Amino acid sequence: MTTTGQRRTGWLRQLMPGLDVAAKYQGSWFGKDIVAGIVLATLLVPQGMAYAELAGLPPITGLYTTVLCLLAYAIFGPSRILVLGPDSSLGPMIAATVLPLVASDGDPQKAVVLASMLALVGVIMILASVAKLGFIADLISKPTMIGYMNGLAVTILVGQLPKLFGFSVSGEGFIGDLVGFVQGLAGGEAVVAAAAVGIAGIVLILALQRWLPKVPSVLVMVVLAIGAASVFGLADRGVSLVGELPQGFPPFTIPFLEFSDFALMFAGALGIALVSLTDTISTASSFAARSGEEIRGNQEMIGIGAANLAAGLFQGFPVSTSGSRTAVAERSGSKTQLTGVTGAVLILLMLVLLPGLFRNLPQPALAAIVITASISLADIPGTRRLWQQRKTEFNLSIAAFLGVTLLGVLPGIGIAVGLSILNIFRRAWWPYETVIGRVPGVEGFHDVHFHPDAKHLPGLVIYRFDAPLFFANVRPFRENVRRLARAEPKPRWIVIAAEPITDVDTTAADVLLELDVELNAQGTSLVFAELKHGVREKIERYELTRQIDPRHFYRTIDAAVAAYMAETGAQWSPGE
Repeated sequence: MTTTGQRRTGWLRQLMPGLDVAAKYQGSWFGKDIVAGIVLATLLVPQGMAYAELAGLPPITGLYTTVLCLLAYAIFGPSRILVLGPDSSLGPMIAATVLPLVASDGDPQKAVVLASMLALVGVIMILASVAKLGFIADLISKPTMIGYMNGLAVTILVGQLPKLFGFSVSGEGFIGDLVGFVQGLAGGEAVVAAAAVGIAGIVLILALQRWLPKVPSVLVMVVLAIGAASVFGLADRGVSLVGELPQGFPPFTIPFLEFSDFALMFAGALGIALVSLTDTISTASSFAARSGEEIRGNQEMIGIGAANLAAGLFQGFPVSTSGSRTAVAERSGSKTQLTGVTGAVLILLMLVLLPGLFRNLPQPALAAIVITASISLADIPGTRRLWQQRKTEFNLSIAAFLGVTLLGVLPGIGIAVGLSILNIFRRAWWPYETVIGRVPGVEGFHDVHFHPDAKHLPGLVIYRFDAPLFFANVRPFRENVRRLARAEPKPRWIVIAAEPITDVDTTAADVLLELDVELNAQGTSLVFAELKHGVREKIERYELTRQIDPRHFYRTIDAAVAAYMAETGAQWSPGE
């Protein structure tokens, strides 16, 4: 093969990791992948239908989505173990974006088209990968993500309660759904048989997951629910059934969007992309740590983007990684993405040959699947840990929780991102700052808050500011230094212990110059010690080393202290 051909092949394998896996595939993996794929398919079908209904779409679209995303990720995804598909965390976001746009006519086909258009969020993910924007997955901090997921769990649970009890409500959002559910119960709208199936389904799934985790709990519940529908004639008792699914597979379709719908769809797409990427990279990191794989963030963005794009072109909707389904594949012995391909092929065969397989599946059973999935989203131990360890981050988590439950899913993700960013600014705006001194018997200089007995040379203050200096925090920095300069007895030197200062912008440089002039007029010198090399270069570029006395820059705090002692004759007390 020529050098050009080798380069082309290498580039293709980098873009499509599935080709590389296929080239290195080991025969001993085949049986394990096939068995894991069969086990996985039994979980993918009911969950795909359930999460489609959670998104306000026909159940069949969940199966279309599952097939296409698995096939696309097998080619473009870098992880050998991750399983993608419809997800409980994205369902409410899809519904919140799509359903308001079809509220006037209630056209389910238009909802499918809009959801397919939303799945083209994959283009955003692929472009973000090309631009090396994988860091955007870090825009939601863990405390706000915990609060968001807790709010999402409660919202999903309450939204599914009417379906679990066999009736529907017209309310919108958490409050509307809760009020509608209570009013429906009070009005006698609940169907006893539906409630019995739904509640029994929840208990069965949770019990099997707790005591027999290797048993496919969702499959067992679905089989028993279908059997109960046939034996007890649940349809005649007022229980809604899934009915026969359309036979075959949808054609390649390019969805179109009306301009008037663009704003809400774009906002929803951004929120979905952020949650999907955050979830995917987090899940990939968790499983990679166990298998020894290396995380390739930008390639993961291409993989998840391609999966969404493929789903959107065949009447599907946005997808994400599923930690629970990935765990099932791993426990079943999965070695490569052939597991996902096997699951996709089995679902495809079912659609072509056995479309009526799930026609007697009760709708409350699908609600039970969604509710148990929502319970797994909640992180109560994590919330409790935030309360015990850091109240500020607990408050951020609660704010994100309230944002989702009170304002809705899409505003909630905006609030979560906004709170995370504000928390970053808060830490940089009001960073930790302190005076440091020498502690008898301990080397170096230490925080007076933790060492009240720290000693100081007469007329010398050593001040530490634990953040980069930039436009937003340089004025609080200046006020702190001014406060130290007004102390009695008046300091002759204020030494800035600058090692924690990782940057100085032009606004901060101007303020430092003004502060130096101001303190000089008062008989106090502003001195810097331990400036990082990169920061010192910026200081020189700003010409501060020419305008501030060059002798007032020292490599270490000890050097600054020695210079002060030489200039003033100050001495440490004996024993210090």
